[in-house]
Amino acid sequence: MESIELVKTLVEELLNKEGYELYSLKYNRGKGGSSLEIIVDRDDSINLDDITNISNLISDLLDEHDFSDDAYTLDVSSLGIEKPIKLEKLEKYVGKYVNVHLQNPYKGLNTLEGELEKCDENDVIVAYKNKTRVIKANIKRSDIDKARLAIKF
Repeated sequence: MESIELVKTLVEELLNKEGYELYSLKYNRGKGGSSLEIIVDRDDSINLDDITNISNLISDLLDEHDFSDDAYTLDVSSLGIEKPIKLEKLEKYVGKYVNVHLQNPYKGLNTLEGELEKCDENDVIVAYKNKTRVIKANIKRSDIDKARLAIKF
C-alpha cells in the first residue's frame, strides 16, 4: 500500500507532464465508501473531454500503485468557469472577463468586474460597465488582493 503523499507526488508529476497542475488532492473515508478527489487546473480552459482524458491517465497510474486496501471512487474535476486566478499569472488572462477584489477601493468600489485589458508589473486596466457606459479603471496591481474569472451576462 502506497502512502497518500507518494500518490500525490506521482499524480502531480503526471499532471505537470500533461500541462496541468494539481490544485488539490484529498482522500476521504466515509460510511458510504471512500473517494479520492482530485482538482486540476491549467491556464487554458478545461472541458469535459479534458477531464475524461486526465481521469483515465490518473486511473491507469493509480492501478499501477496500490495506495488503498479499500475500494474507492476517483473524482477528477477542475476549478470551474469562475476559477480563482493566481495574481502572479494575471497577465495570462488579458482579454478575459474577470472579477478583481481590491484592497483599496477604486471610486468607492471594492470589486470590479469586466474585461482585463492590460496587465504589467505595476498597473492593471479593467474595462467595466456602469449602466451603459464602459469605464476603464487603471488600478495598481498591488491593490488587487484576489481575482477570478467571471461569467459575462
